Amino acid sequence: MEIEELELTPLRQPSPEMKQSWVLKPTLSKKKKKLSVACMSSNIRLILWLGGVLAVSSIVVITLFKTLPHHQSIPPPQDNSTIALPMALKFFNAQISGKLPEGNNVSWRGNSCLKDGNFPGSLYPHLAGGYYDGGGSIKTSFTMSFSMTMLSWSVIEYGSKYEACGEMDHVKGLIKWGTDYFLRTFSSSSDTIYEMVYQIGMNQGSQVTSDLYCWMRPEDIDYHHRSVNLCYTDCPHLAAEMAASLASASIVFRDQVEYSATLVNSAKAVYLYAEAMSAKRKSADHWDDLIWGGAWLYYATGDNSYLAKVTSHDLANRAGAFSHGPRYGVFGWDNKLAGTQLLFTRLRLFLSPPFPYEEMLRVFHEQTSIVMCSYLPYYTKFNRTKGGLILLSEPEPLQYAANAAFLATLYSDYQGASDAPGWYCGPTFFKTEILRDFSTSQVDYILGKNPHNMSYVVGFGQKYPKHVHHRGASIPKNKKVTCEGGLKWKESTSENPNTIEGAMVAGPDKKDGFHDVRVNYNYTQATLVGNAGLVAALVASSRGGGGFDRNTIFSAINPLSFAPPPPVPET
Repeated sequence: MEIEELELTPLRQPSPEMKQSWVLKPTLSKKKKKLSVACMSSNIRLILWLGGVLAVSSIVVITLFKTLPHHQSIPPPQDNSTIALPMALKFFNAQISGKLPEGNNVSWRGNSCLKDGNFPGSLYPHLAGGYYDGGGSIKTSFTMSFSMTMLSWSVIEYGSKYEACGEMDHVKGLIKWGTDYFLRTFSSSSDTIYEMVYQIGMNQGSQVTSDLYCWMRPEDIDYHHRSVNLCYTDCPHLAAEMAASLASASIVFRDQVEYSATLVNSAKAVYLYAEAMSAKRKSADHWDDLIWGGAWLYYATGDNSYLAKVTSHDLANRAGAFSHGPRYGVFGWDNKLAGTQLLFTRLRLFLSPPFPYEEMLRVFHEQTSIVMCSYLPYYTKFNRTKGGLILLSEPEPLQYAANAAFLATLYSDYQGASDAPGWYCGPTFFKTEILRDFSTSQVDYILGKNPHNMSYVVGFGQKYPKHVHHRGASIPKNKKVTCEGGLKWKESTSENPNTIEGAMVAGPDKKDGFHDVRVNYNYTQATLVGNAGLVAALVASSRGGGGFDRNTIFSAINPLSFAPPPPVPET
């Protein structure tokens, strides 16, 4: 394919005569004319006649306006992404832990786990709050942090779209519910961190008091106290992701100066904690989190020391930037590299930092282009179902497809805002519209354009899953059950008595097969991380108003900071 070039013809210069005509000329004095009495009388009669004509005309117009039928302009119908977006956000309301905030719009939910962390000897007695991960009552800081980062990123990029559909206050409230909880999971008033809460609730074994084993609504949990799990030296991935979450949220809440500053300071502290732990570890499972957290801290602070760290070749290599393995390009809670590469591509396209940052930013830009190529149906890096769903990871493929749709739309918007008509995949040039086609195809599949003609988002469309793997949704609100007593609801073939609106389930298998069975979570489980990606993909692809925000993410960055230092004067 060839790039179409536009031939621009220079505008003709105006002639000297035309320029002269633009100059104001002096007003010439005119002699006053004397009016006769007859002339004045004639003028008065003319004015009265015109006034009468205007009055009659006005009466006729008003009469016609009241009697004739009116053709009111009908607003265009909303697109599916705009319709589904409030639903997808509502899922987060269904996952809230602690005392429900005012206006929580899920009728079958109530206050739950109010005493998390509040027991004798506890170092963190105020752990009520946050969100449940999926269909149970466990709260995991790592996945919760990634979910909040994704929501914040989507607000930063597409805030005007949230405003246009009336969901800005809603999504900001959801983010703050998460970040308020995070600030209680470590010593957020300190500059140095030595430990963090990484999980509330037990998730192993078949013990009667295990949150994974028990099938009961969170509102009915009657344990003496739930397990509070701390990490000390083995969670650099959590600390780095927490830094990303707090830093990105500080940009969302930049108009709340004090709260934003608290988020930034806490992000700095937990990132230092992540770096300290990573220096003592040899495993390679956290470097993508470290580069991701550092990127968000750079955007939140404008501090070039973070940019220097995350654009080092060594860190990029450790994070897998040069590996090109089978999961290269798969973006999710368990691999942040593709998202980080796109964040750096954004920086290069719009601010173009010079040496010493340019070289790695160019590499990240090229790598982003390769990732985008791998999403296209013309390439075989990733398999697809016959129905068109890209299989980036199995099982539970929908969350990764939604994430990819978000990244592809973003890259398309970045290209458009930088006046780039497209990009190259090897020798082949593709226009940016093809990325939007890919994103649309994945969102459409999720919302019902698939072999089952089923929406995988509960409550959207006429046909959707009715047996979601979710304790609160599967047990009637007025039925208080014990840990094991609720297992009959898990194994029941009846539809869930409570509709968990907006929940995106795990999705189909590699042959587009789907079984709406509650006990098989590989098909029917809904998760925070899944819906976070869905929300991001929906707002990016929506056409309900507003557009891409080029500048907000750069609020803390001073472009002059990239200038080289002045030369040392000669002595």
